[in-house]
Amino acid sequence: MKLLVDVGNTAIKAVLFDGKGYQTCELSSLPWLQIKELVYACVGSTELLTPLLAQAQQHAVPYFEAQVSAKLSTLSCAYQQYQNLGIDRWLAVIAAYVEFPEQNCIIIDAGTATTIDVLNSEGAHLGGWILPGLDLMTSSLTQNTQRVFDDGQTPFATDLGRNTPNGLKNGAMVATIGAIEQAKQHLNQQDCHLLFAGGYGKLLAEAFLDAQFDSLLVFKGLNYWHELTIKQ
Repeated sequence: MKLLVDVGNTAIKAVLFDGKGYQTCELSSLPWLQIKELVYACVGSTELLTPLLAQAQQHAVPYFEAQVSAKLSTLSCAYQQYQNLGIDRWLAVIAAYVEFPEQNCIIIDAGTATTIDVLNSEGAHLGGWILPGLDLMTSSLTQNTQRVFDDGQTPFATDLGRNTPNGLKNGAMVATIGAIEQAKQHLNQQDCHLLFAGGYGKLLAEAFLDAQFDSLLVFKGLNYWHELTIKQ
């Protein structure tokens, strides 16, 4: 069994992979006797990770940190300074590359920030964008303007706003959708898979036909990263 760990800015999330499927788990009750290796990605503080790695050492479980690289198998990274690409973005691209081989994909991870990455059918990551997430987009306006406000109850939608909270929330929504539509231009409007992850991923996916939401996309990418790295 493989333990997959994603270390964020404020929390650690973990998933177990048994060779067939993925299962979320609690770090406080890990089946260490069944875990053969630990693979992790870290975008947050390593202080959150230290106790977990100490436990792995106690149980003689080897651990590996995922890294961005210029190439992985036939997948290439668009960044010349590839180390500057966020590891979660790279893992999401890897997941798309493995699960949709030789197909165009746009990968959207919608959390605190919304990231959009474009992968073509030849396995080339063409690049992407980093946008404020839906909440950050709206809060930046309410905090920096005098008359724009949010009532805390209005949902995000795509309708034309008929009051200030509507206009604010829906404006953020359609701005994000517009960025995703613009990403299609970089694939010359060819058919592509839209893959969504993150806290607002499911909501955004509902705005598109045939889009796919996968809450475990980054964890799948983490597992694939390890498998592809071993083969190199």
